[in-house]
Parts: sequence; C-alpha cells; structure tokens
Amino acid sequence: MRGEWKEWTTFVAAMLLGSLLIVDSVALAQKPDPRRIEHIPGSSQAYTRAQTTSMFVAPDWWPQDHPPMPQIVAHRRGKAWPCAHCHLPTGLGRPEDAATAGLPLAYLLEQIKAFRDGERVSPIMREELSHVSDADLELAAGYFSSLRFTPWTRVIETASVPKTHTEYYGLAPTKGAGNEPIGNRIILVPVNPELTGLGDTRSGYIAYVPPGSIERGTVIAAKGVGAAPACESCHGADLRGVGVIPPLAGRMPNYIVHELLNLQDGKRRGPATLPMQQEVSKLTLTDMIAVAAYAASRKP
Repeated sequence: MRGEWKEWTTFVAAMLLGSLLIVDSVALAQKPDPRRIEHIPGSSQAYTRAQTTSMFVAPDWWPQDHPPMPQIVAHRRGKAWPCAHCHLPTGLGRPEDAATAGLPLAYLLEQIKAFRDGERVSPIMREELSHVSDADLELAAGYFSSLRFTPWTRVIETASVPKTHTEYYGLAPTKGAGNEPIGNRIILVPVNPELTGLGDTRSGYIAYVPPGSIERGTVIAAKGVGAAPACESCHGADLRGVGVIPPLAGRMPNYIVHELLNLQDGKRRGPATLPMQQEVSKLTLTDMIAVAAYAASRKP
C-alpha cells in the first residue's frame, strides 16, 4: 500500500508542478481586474472579481436555494472567515472541502471538537476555530445539518481522461491538450470552470474513475474485502448513514479517498475513529478509489 501511495503522490506532485507553471504563465497574461463586476446567467446578484476570491466573502448567487444563513456562515466575524466561503451557502463544499449539508448534527459537533483538540489535522480549520465562539459553531453546525444534501458530482467510468491543469484550487481540463490514461486515479473537474471559480453552487462537477471501479466498490461496500468488513455494516444500505455515522452516498469521491488516507496516516484520530482506522488498515488505494466511486454514484 505504501508503495502505491508513494507512486500516487509522486505522480500528482509532478502533474501539479507542471500545471502550476502553465497556470502562472496564463495568469500573468490574462489576470482579471479585481474591480470587475461579475454576473452569473439567471442570478440577480453581482460581486466584484476580488469578492469572489476573498476568504472573507461568501458569494451567494442563489439565496433562494437555501434558508437564511447565520451571520458566521454568511459573513466574516472579526478574524473568522465565513463558513460558506469554503463549504458554500448550500453546504455542498468544494473538492478540497467537506460537503457539510445533511450531516448529523452530533457528527458535525464531534468533528469540530476533533479539529480543536488536534485529533483531526487541518491548519486552516484549526485557525478558523480559534476565532469562532462555541455559540457561533453551534449555529453553523445546526444550519448545515438542516440542509438537504443534493449530489452535484456525476461519476463516469473511463480509461481515458482530459489532460488537466490546476485552476481555482482544483483541476480543470486543459483546452486542446487531448487525453491521457486515467491510471489508478480519480480526476475531478468542474463542468464549467469559470462558473465554479465564481462560486456558482448550481454548476457541478464530473468525477472520472477507472473502469470497473463502481462494480468493485459495490462488492467491498456490501461484503468487504480481505480482512476489511463491509462498509455498509456501519454506514448503512447504499452508504446513506446510520444515526451519528455520516452518509457517504452522492458525495465527492476524491474527498472520500482523501479522508480514508488521512485515517490511514493518523491525521484523523480519537476514540470515534477506531473502527475506521481498523478498516482502512486493510484497504489498498485501489480499494479506496473503488469504494469512493461507488459511494459517489449512489443517491442519498
């Protein structure tokens, strides 16, 4: 497993380094005016380009799609960033951030405590939580837990994927660059990179996964693999969650793999993670990709 992970990280690092050089050269030539007013078709809202990228602003293009947000979710408070900047007003999250919509309230509060106690490693979350009161955290957790989670990632099995570069903290297809073998990877790209970059919560993603992943993941979820027990024994049928155990169905597959690796590497600890630590110790990277592809393909 470690050999697989080393190979994966080396490949990704090389890919990102090359991509960053492309992005930097493009940015120098086409850097947008931060004062430019941005619009999204069909939305009555307007933001400057600077507002769409500021950590202290949470663009809300479709306020009719969710209940009123608490102050801490919608706006900065002192040094605290608005929760919706990363997790979005709809709670659907970005590829690098958790989809918090519809997660059990007790689970969200448990994760907040884990970040604060250092049992879950994230410098950004640790910094954010140092500036947020307990009352605000309960308001934010209650808000996100009350939201209905609606999948916005379409899973496609394929042996060939578009070549990509880094853009808006994620990947985007590189125009005119052609395709390449997917290998043992998940490639997640926005349907419309420009809209995604502006924070449009109606413009989703495509997750490319290796051929056969969903079928393999179906077996692992239902029956387990090797010494690893069935995922559904804890996360429920179709991975829809049971009680405080979070649902995985319909959520971004790359984030699921990321967190499985964090559990395996000890970046998520504590008594509540013990069953998962035992589970991931038996899984290979290929197993994780398969389970994540299956989970993302399910309806919540």
